[in-house]
Amino acid sequence: MSDKLLTPIEIGLTAAIVAIEGNEPMILVASGNDPGDLAGLPFGPFDAVRHRTFEIGLRAWVQEQAGLRLGYVEQLYTFGDRGRHAAPGDTDVHVASIGYLALTRAVDNAQRAPGAYFEPWYRYFPWEDWRTEKPAMIERDILPELTRWAIQPAEGEAARALSRKDRVRLFFGCDGSQWDEERVLDRYELLYEAGLVEEARRDGRAAALSRKALPKLGEPMRFDHRRILATAIARLRAKLKYRPVVFELLPNEFTLTELQRTVEAISGRHLHKQNFRRLVENTALVEPTGVMSTQTGGRPAALFRFRREVLQERPAPGLGVRARR
Repeated sequence: MSDKLLTPIEIGLTAAIVAIEGNEPMILVASGNDPGDLAGLPFGPFDAVRHRTFEIGLRAWVQEQAGLRLGYVEQLYTFGDRGRHAAPGDTDVHVASIGYLALTRAVDNAQRAPGAYFEPWYRYFPWEDWRTEKPAMIERDILPELTRWAIQPAEGEAARALSRKDRVRLFFGCDGSQWDEERVLDRYELLYEAGLVEEARRDGRAAALSRKALPKLGEPMRFDHRRILATAIARLRAKLKYRPVVFELLPNEFTLTELQRTVEAISGRHLHKQNFRRLVENTALVEPTGVMSTQTGGRPAALFRFRREVLQERPAPGLGVRARR
């Protein structure tokens, strides 16, 4: 057995906490201690003595640090790459973080703990917001750089089933491919690998260091938190189609327009109004309350609520929405 000392590892918990405000998907971030520090997702260590499970630990320190009680929570993935915190030669504790997706209806920043506040998630992923139109930065800033990178020799890279060109085409929906809103993580990792995001330069990626300047592709985050957020967005977008998670983000009573705007905010796609309403009717996910809302800014609109019986009626009660292309 080798007597070489191994780098100690600490288990951390990182939360991507999502809310909806004003038809915008929001993410809870925590600012650094010093001016100019990057914002990141709330995170803290797992205390095996105080907390029986990872989720109990997550809920406890989010309430302590951010002043927020979490509702829906699910585990995403374990993030342990060396580039998270450590570099070659480091002997300090390395943190492997278990990422979580959490949903909440609480978005009042005034009630948050100091340094914790909600920000629109498209601030970090502006190329993912197609609700009005295809983001101009894709054709202007992203595809030209990815195309140049894709034709370069991939020396020293692990063998992949798809070539660089194929990944660009499939992940960014170009050259005959369709945009798939669920490939959020694939797109971010491609931009990182090509050295087009600030995190790649900070982590010492050769592709980023070889560039004189990087395009402005959203706000960077500390450590690998933008990668964790990309994983959370992808999971939530996929989950919309087979689980009624959208109702964790809505008030108990809502209009169909509010429901549609929330689904659009998460998916990043515009939905045809009549098709969406037919889909909602066919899935039997909601039921009318018999009350009209007068706070719509126009004609009164009927209020609905989530019909919880659907959870016993079928195994996958979600909104399998199709975006209008």
